[in-house]
Amino acid sequence: MTLSDQLQVVSANAEAAFIPPPEAPKAKAGDAGPTLEEAIARNEALTEKIDALDAVLAKPLVEILAECEKADEAALAWDRFGAMWMLSQRAMRRVALDLAAQLGVSEEEVVARAMTHANAVLNGADEVDLGGTIAPAQLQHIARHRAFLRKQFRTG
Repeated sequence: MTLSDQLQVVSANAEAAFIPPPEAPKAKAGDAGPTLEEAIARNEALTEKIDALDAVLAKPLVEILAECEKADEAALAWDRFGAMWMLSQRAMRRVALDLAAQLGVSEEEVVARAMTHANAVLNGADEVDLGGTIAPAQLQHIARHRAFLRKQFRTG
């Protein structure tokens, strides 16, 4: 409904002080609204939402705020972890490229080798813990996200 549907400008007319707005169109006879089953289902869905809100509102405000603070702390921890990961990736890339340049290996060859190693890990062919620097939990974490990571390391 637009604003012009709600307002009516009455022209100056001495004989008619006010012209009432036209009535809203009546619903069609065939348009009786939702069926009883639909109304019951909607009522149940709304009742569940109200119950969920009541459960939250029944908690003391201190608990609600504590949960929010915990979520903020977790988000900050993940954000810091992401920053640390990006920093380490950039540093290791720089080291790899510097060492490759000393050996006369091109950047393209370094990237190709990295892709080969990444795919070996993703395919389970490289379960080496690199002298204890890779924990089994890290390999398990990679395995859990294997489908997503494969998309990231697809070549051409």
